[in-house]
Amino acid sequence: MSNPILKLKDASIFQGESLVLSNVNVEINKGDFVYLIGKTGTGKSSFMKTLYGDLPLTEGEGHIVDYDLHTLKEKDIPFLRRKFGVVFQDFKLLIDRTINDNLMFVLKATGWKDKAKMKTRVEDVLTKVDMKTTGFKYPHELSGGEQQRIAIARALLNDPELILADEPTGNLDPQTSVEVMEVLQDINKNGNTILMATHDYALLLKYPSKTLKCDENTVYEVVQRKE
Repeated sequence: MSNPILKLKDASIFQGESLVLSNVNVEINKGDFVYLIGKTGTGKSSFMKTLYGDLPLTEGEGHIVDYDLHTLKEKDIPFLRRKFGVVFQDFKLLIDRTINDNLMFVLKATGWKDKAKMKTRVEDVLTKVDMKTTGFKYPHELSGGEQQRIAIARALLNDPELILADEPTGNLDPQTSVEVMEVLQDINKNGNTILMATHDYALLLKYPSKTLKCDENTVYEVVQRKE
């Protein structure tokens, strides 16, 4: 039996008054790894922003991690966002504090109080991305690939039901992209559901998985040809 983490039905996505995507029908189930592809300007960012509440869903149905996007209220958005982790292209680490303090900051902001549990959680997520020994360092002391691993660790802090990875390899060289992708693959194998927007078609060939494409104002599933 399928267990949808995300479901959009006959949804239209707007940026202001402009229709960006229409008649969107998408379902992502627990444990899936799904790519979102499409040229710049075809609506990938608007699609992602609708999922985490930056753009309201005004037409059609949308459900994500037990929240109804159509009736989502402003005050509910922080609680919605606690249910998933977001990994950005440009890492978005706080440059004036150590890696440990970056992660502690997120835990405090999302309601954690017990210092010992927070410390253990930080160690757990750093271990998952193979960065356990870097907690005392500052972001500028790490390579781009290492910073992105930290960003993935940050996304895992609250044990999210869904990870939205928005061009996570966009600023990385091909070898580092593969290393980051391996981390995401491992996390997916451990049961985390991942939706990853990407321009990197080499990764799709190397790690084939369900693929959604934004094109001509809609989103549809691409069937990958078997070699």
